[in-house]
Amino acid sequence: MIEAYLQTNNTCALATGAGRYVRCTPIEYSWHDGCFWMFSEGGRKFTGLAENPNVPLAVYDRYEGFGKLHGLQVTGTARLVEPFSEEYLAHAAYRKISPDFLRKLEHPMHLICVRPTRMDCLFSDFKALGCAPRQTLVWEEA
Repeated sequence: MIEAYLQTNNTCALATGAGRYVRCTPIEYSWHDGCFWMFSEGGRKFTGLAENPNVPLAVYDRYEGFGKLHGLQVTGTARLVEPFSEEYLAHAAYRKISPDFLRKLEHPMHLICVRPTRMDCLFSDFKALGCAPRQTLVWEEA
């Protein structure tokens, strides 16, 4: 259910921070290979990423009542993928973005990869399966 939810959505709120600096940015993502992938032109989120790879992000639906809750709070580790590396081009292909298009841009698009370490899920649908609506997934450290 979580995998399907992440595949059918494409926008999250990504927070970055270091010291007293924090920033929360709505950003488009793709979910595949166990990670969140986000192309970005730049912005203030990179101030926090430069000093702190630990990030939270959230994916959620519009609130329509307790019986229709869907949302995830994710904790993970972010890293920047080298522009035009094999991994970068593989994600561009996944998104059906031409490498030629990316190369023609004045400034290369940044690619952020967030590998989750924890997901706190709140899905009302879990109740129909006999489970609590709040579930947690934790990944062991590599």
